[in-house]
Amino acid sequence: MSEHETYVTPKFAQPYWAKAAYEVLAETASRYNAVITYSELAEEVQRRSSFHSKSQMRNWIGALLADLAKVNQVRGEPPLTALVVRKDDGQVGAGYDEVLRLAGEAPITDPLERETHAAAARLECYRHWGADVPADAEPTLSARARVVRARTPVVRKVHVEARRGAVCPTCFMEMPVSGACPNCG
Repeated sequence: MSEHETYVTPKFAQPYWAKAAYEVLAETASRYNAVITYSELAEEVQRRSSFHSKSQMRNWIGALLADLAKVNQVRGEPPLTALVVRKDDGQVGAGYDEVLRLAGEAPITDPLERETHAAAARLECYRHWGADVPADAEPTLSARARVVRARTPVVRKVHVEARRGAVCPTCFMEMPVSGACPNCG
């Protein structure tokens, strides 16, 4: 630990981390199509605030982002939390539902639908925080999410109607579609 690092509880650090998170995410939003992972954000807020925690990130990052979503809501800003994505698939987590709740919307359970909503919110963030956004820009999935989606096979439910043969009047067994009963024939 360096002389400028202090280990504290997440509860103590929360206001300092919230300020740092706002700064980090506003900087991220100033670069078109930029996102940041949960772990990158956690490391950066601890570095900037000089308050570190031995508590695992997953135990405090959700509360930090919920607080940030409330700040954005009160200020009438787009939700910066839309810029925070998972490292493995490049998508927002279920915690993004706090943004929806604050907007009076129902949670979104489908990951692709949630990510599509977040992509629209990201585009608003880029525009709000001065990124060089093309005039014809449309919401897009993060680069990592596009790679993961491209590799994931699309599963389509196909309704197959079973074709049934007639019932043999002698043995009452189902006959093949060809028509002749193999038991009685």
